[in-house]
Amino acid sequence: MPGRGAVPGRGGGRWRNAAARSGARSDRGTGDAVPVLAGRHPGYTPRRAAGLTGYERVLARAGFVHVAGIDEAGRGACAVPLVVAAVTLDPRRRSDLEGIADSKSLSAAAREAAYDKVMTVALAWHVVVIPPGEIDETGLHVCNVAGMRRALAGLSPQPEYVLTDGFPVRGLGVPALAMWKGDAVAACVAAASVVAKVTRDRLMRDLHARYPEYGFARHKGYSTRGHMRALTAHGPCPEHRLSFANVGGVARDHQGREN
Repeated sequence: MPGRGAVPGRGGGRWRNAAARSGARSDRGTGDAVPVLAGRHPGYTPRRAAGLTGYERVLARAGFVHVAGIDEAGRGACAVPLVVAAVTLDPRRRSDLEGIADSKSLSAAAREAAYDKVMTVALAWHVVVIPPGEIDETGLHVCNVAGMRRALAGLSPQPEYVLTDGFPVRGLGVPALAMWKGDAVAACVAAASVVAKVTRDRLMRDLHARYPEYGFARHKGYSTRGHMRALTAHGPCPEHRLSFANVGGVARDHQGREN
């Protein structure tokens, strides 16, 4: 997957103009065709010491001023929603966000402070919350990709370029680049990561009040030992993902006991 490297320029290659309807299946979508320069131009290559805003600055030199980052929170959890966020930062103020890289490594208080900072610097942002039932019905990866498309579609104005964390996403409708550990190397992806994580953490605290026996506020729905002990003792609640093997197994055990 692309990490640090050359960023595509605006002038290399034609775009595919196939209309990408939401939910439509296609082997290739508008977002698949990303223009590339015939040769790597030093002006379009971020330096390793460029900092968190290096990619956005390089893209601006290539003609892409408004760049959105997309990231999710809760993909690996066995309970509660998957949250996907898209954020476009104000190009004049994104340097204010240095120090927010890798939201998972930040304390809860630091993430909340970073969230407030992102809200003041964001040109646009949008959050999509995908409930466990939808994940069980259509699958985690399908929901994740659909959530990224929906989060991007919710931005106004629409960005000129998109950076995604982890893997490429088809059908975005704008040029995009997938980045390995994008929340650690690109400001807009780091901002999206913070928004997704804080939004989900707040949902977890609300769910903890409804289902205190599971300890959602502590483990955030991930498969910790404490969570698995509570799951075994009480069985799944409506916020658990039954399509996950550990949850489905416990659900079958509890159903067998009742029968």
